[in-house]
Amino acid sequence: MPLTPATIPALLERHGLRPSRALGQNFLADPNTARRIVRLAAVESGASVLEIGPGIGSLTVALLDAGAVVTALELDRHVIPALEETVGRQPVRIVCDDALRVDLDAVMDPAVGPWTVVSNLPYNVATPIVMRLLDEAPHVRSMMVMVQREVGERMAAGPGTKTYGAVSVKIAYYARAEVVGLVPASVFIPAPKVESALVRIVRHPSPPVEVPSAERLFALVRAGFGQRRKMLRGALRAELGEQTADRLAAAGIDGTARAETLTLDQWAALARAVDV
Repeated sequence: MPLTPATIPALLERHGLRPSRALGQNFLADPNTARRIVRLAAVESGASVLEIGPGIGSLTVALLDAGAVVTALELDRHVIPALEETVGRQPVRIVCDDALRVDLDAVMDPAVGPWTVVSNLPYNVATPIVMRLLDEAPHVRSMMVMVQREVGERMAAGPGTKTYGAVSVKIAYYARAEVVGLVPASVFIPAPKVESALVRIVRHPSPPVEVPSAERLFALVRAGFGQRRKMLRGALRAELGEQTADRLAAAGIDGTARAETLTLDQWAALARAVDV
């Protein structure tokens, strides 16, 4: 059943539903946008796809129409009957659980092969969900996620830009991210107060830099961006102590530089220098 501004109110009324602000529920009400997302995700027939936060099923229908084998992970048990009505008799596995806590291997069997995540993520948890998938689910080879525009730009940002931050560096370690489209608020019910961005994330076959450990790298990045207005020689002092200047010099990094100017290669060089 296509979900449009004309059909969604009746569906919600039949199931006694109101979009939850606390859960960040903004239901996609434009089939053309749903098909566009699936097309940009390059979903092929037979592909194993995880959709996080399917809600009432607008994107789910487009994924099923493309021939994807869909697992829909939904936190809100109250919307599941409406989701089931939307998908009808089409085969979809629905799991009621929290994407931040669920056993990811149980939801996405690694033995099935590579997985793709295609989701309209709740704005308030979009970043931690993406970070968890990158950290804990190597069998997820690609993602197409719809997030708040500012969040999407931060995910894909490069050094020297105002949106570049710790999230940008961490994603760059695991994957290549790019904003591939924007989505207006007008295609949602209710309409959010912000514009959305479509972000394509493709995991690297292996990390592009060598580091003693990813955890050490990320700890340095967090420390550097935790006080981003400070020069690195000051921002990293709590992490590196009296050896801050020596470690920066060993990595070939100017102590007067700031975190937002460092490339992933430079952060990796610092992690290696710290490990000596």
